[in-house]
Formats: sequence, C-alpha cells, structure tokens
Amino acid sequence: MSIQELENISSFTSKELVTDQEVRWCPGCGDYSILKQVQTVVPQLGLKRENIVFVSGIGCSSRFPYYMETYGMHSIHGRATAIASGLKIARPDLSVWVVTGDGDALSIGGNHFIHLLRRNLDLNLLLFNNQIYGLTKGQYSPTSVEGQITKSSPMGVLDHPFNPLALALGADASFVARSMDRDPKHLQTSLHRAAAFKGTSFLEIYQNCNVFNDGAFFIYSDKETKMEEAIFVEHGQALVFGENKNKGIRFANGQPEIVNLDEGKFSVDDLWIHDETDRYKASVLSRFYDDPAHAGHLPRVFGVIYAKERASYEQAVHEQLAASKTLFGDGDLDKLLRGKQAWEIK
Repeated sequence: MSIQELENISSFTSKELVTDQEVRWCPGCGDYSILKQVQTVVPQLGLKRENIVFVSGIGCSSRFPYYMETYGMHSIHGRATAIASGLKIARPDLSVWVVTGDGDALSIGGNHFIHLLRRNLDLNLLLFNNQIYGLTKGQYSPTSVEGQITKSSPMGVLDHPFNPLALALGADASFVARSMDRDPKHLQTSLHRAAAFKGTSFLEIYQNCNVFNDGAFFIYSDKETKMEEAIFVEHGQALVFGENKNKGIRFANGQPEIVNLDEGKFSVDDLWIHDETDRYKASVLSRFYDDPAHAGHLPRVFGVIYAKERASYEQAVHEQLAASKTLFGDGDLDKLLRGKQAWEIK
C-alpha cells in the first residue's frame, strides 16, 4: 500500500500527535528533528492512535513519550526493551516503539538490548546515538570514540566504542538500519521501512548533541562532505557514491574495495549489488566504520543493511500457550494456589 493510500485511511493527523507538554530539549538538539519525522510518519501507517505505544528508558531521548499523543511509558534506565517485550507479549495487537539512547541501551541496558534482538519481538527500536551522555552533562558513552575529550575523560576516552549495527547483527537481529537527524527525507523512509517490518526493527539514528558533542556526525550530512563520506544503500542497487557518482565499491576476495569509475577499468556492472538478505555482507557493511581522518577510508553506510523476516517471539509464545491448553485444558490459578501439590525435598 502506498503512503498516499495510508494517509487516506489514517484516523488522525500529525498535529494530533503533538501533546500539551513543553518540549524540554536544548535548542538546536537533533531530537527535535527525530520527533518531527516520527510525528509525520506515524499517521501514515494506517493505525489507530489508541493502538500505538511509545516506551522509553532514561536519557534525553527518553522524554519522547511525553511528546507523542499516544499511549506511552517513561520507564526504567536501560529496561525499556524489557518492559516493551512484556507489553508486546501481553498485547501483540499493539504497535510498540522503543525509544532509547546510546547510553541507555548499550550501557546499563546492554543485556536487555541483545536479548530483545535475538528474541525478535515484532516492535520497533529507535536508538538515538549522539556518542555522549547528554542528560547527565557530557560524560563519555559506550559509543564515544577513542580519544574523545568529555567531562569524564579530560585526557581522552580510552574505551573502545561499540559499533551498534555490528552489535545488533551479532545478536542475530532481523532488521538493521541507520539514518540521521539531519536528513529528514531519509529518516522518514527508514521509519516507514522499520514500521512495515514484521519482527524487531533496529534503527540507529545519528543525533547531534549541540551542547556536549556538537558536529560529531556533520561530515555525513554537510553538503561539502556528505557525498564523499556517506553511502546510501538500497536493495538491488550498486554501491555508488562520490560527488559525481564516480566512485563505487566492489567485493573482491571477500573484501570491499573502492574503485574509480572515471578511470575506465571498472563500470557499475562490476560493483557490489546490495542484498538486504545477505547477513555476511551486511556484517561487512556494518564495519564500514573507519575514522574519516584516515586516507582511503570507506564511507559510512546509511539505509537498511539487513532485513530478513523470521518468526516473532510473541507469536511463538501464543502458539505454545494454545498448544498447552489443547493438551492440559485451561489453567485454574485458584486451584493451583489452594491445592496440596508441593515439591518434596529428600
């Protein structure tokens, strides 16, 4: 169904998603753009507003439920994924969205994060990555780059950072994508793809913290550098980038290689064709993570790098419950509590 067709059956507008709460992010924060794109896309999904839930943990991004006129919960630090999992199992009919940050999801919430992805509940996980702890005033986070100067690392970060896409693929996520706050059109497309996917959709969103880590991702969005430093992948399309679309990436001997299409040695036909269902190549794409300061580095990848549906966890749970009832009949909680059956330890 087209976006226009979905808009025609939508029961609410973007304006109706705006709450009466004062938006309390710093002026210029990238979260404003993400909120705007979500409020634009959600009414286009053909859902009833009362069937939509936003669940967050703790952090700047986790104010999100206050600003969405839907059901929502501002929950516990790092545990939004666990709470959303329980909600989706209890109410599989709901459209559940988890909003989290790089600190909330990948530090205290890291364990819950990987288990949500491997279980594959049918919900949407949006990770706002600004490579810093913003709410608690600028400490380094699990995605802060080595050497980064922060309030808690005045001599530079020593920790090796997480690569969120690689981590998600390592946890056997079924949908993995990346977008950014400063590219509204691409972000809207990515949100549509995530919402349409049946299973856990993981979307990393590069988000600028203009107070504590300003400009961390501008190289991928500024028009002077974007075409050379970012590559936007699409299923079935060759990996082409560059200011004049004159650069490409081919897959040679199991490794990515940048080639110049102007030299005549290679053409578009020789390039890597993106296949969203290829987990191995998705893993390679997730590792296009070189420091932009290094000569000859690979461009950072944006778009859906992996998408392959498999059975959702809540579906399996309800099928198992149905099978149990067939075998043993409906349970009786009162009988269980008042009964005389007990374990005997000898």
